[in-house]
Amino acid sequence: MSTAATQRLPLSRERVLQSAVALADESGIVGLTIRTLAQSMGTKPMSLYYYVANKDEILDGIVDMVFSEIELPSPEGNWRGEMKLRAHRMRAALRRHAWAVGLLESRSAPGPATLRHHEATLATLRTAGFSVESTAHAYALLDSYIYGFALQEAALPFEGRDTAAGITDPIMERFATGEYPRMVEIAVEHVLKPGYDFGDEFDFGLDLILDGLSRLAGDAD
Repeated sequence: MSTAATQRLPLSRERVLQSAVALADESGIVGLTIRTLAQSMGTKPMSLYYYVANKDEILDGIVDMVFSEIELPSPEGNWRGEMKLRAHRMRAALRRHAWAVGLLESRSAPGPATLRHHEATLATLRTAGFSVESTAHAYALLDSYIYGFALQEAALPFEGRDTAAGITDPIMERFATGEYPRMVEIAVEHVLKPGYDFGDEFDFGLDLILDGLSRLAGDAD
């Protein structure tokens, strides 16, 4: 959309936050300031202060927008299935908004979508029979895994199926001395196999965690 067309659109808090998400997706959080946001919207910085007081309020708002994209788990469903779906939905949201990995749990003024997400997740675990303590443990463990995987995935120098070879082939040349036999083994017998995608590791780890939580809950699943 041209700057002239953008200027004809009326400003609103929702439009400011949507533009902030788009700018963060493009430039990262470091590139998101009141000035750069105003510039991207074709307006002046002072015009935005009517809708957001400062950058902290923008961060509160865009974090809440990310949570609003994640479909809520249902306490009426099977807890394991709901937690698996939630994990995949969160991972997908963090792939769309890589800047959010370190921010989703950082806000001291969480918005309504954030609060609804946490409430639904806690309710799903408590309804399944987890104690208050084990619910806290389960939630912390799941989020640590999801956020950690998303962070690692975003940092990799390759993405998608059958893309690792472009990075690992030059590294393999350094293994000719035989000093790193296990690294060669994992590369040849796993990473360089046709169809390899690092993202497939997500379900393997997630299922291990859910198996452990099932035992914690005394669940037969």
